[in-house]
Amino acid sequence: MSEPSLAELRMDPTSLYREEVYTDRRMGVIRVLTPVTAEGAFDVSRKVLYSGEAQILTPAGALPIGFEIEANTLAEAVAGFAAAAQVGVERTVRQLQDMRREASSQIVIPDIGGGPGPRGPMPGGRGKLHLP
Repeated sequence: MSEPSLAELRMDPTSLYREEVYTDRRMGVIRVLTPVTAEGAFDVSRKVLYSGEAQILTPAGALPIGFEIEANTLAEAVAGFAAAAQVGVERTVRQLQDMRREASSQIVIPDIGGGPGPRGPMPGGRGKLHLP
């Protein structure tokens, strides 16, 4: 994978948003992305976006969950937070289960030979396990 060139690091002046963060300091965060022009004025041609963030506790620690909230106002986003969070948690749990299933289905194949034999090293490698 190549490093991005400086030309690829440019921001798109037609896709700018002002971000505001709201929290109840208990359940999570709602981010309000207000579309703006390159001059910083409200862009009436695009929709205000609402997204939520919450955390679920796992044996490995807190896992952040991000999700979109379908809403037209902050009040609607607050009211819809729980339902959108539930969808986000279910999606994340499915993704984790898929990742676990994929990882458990990988076969570990040892090198043929290669380990030390009774009369010295055997030909064919070093005897380490390799993932396909």
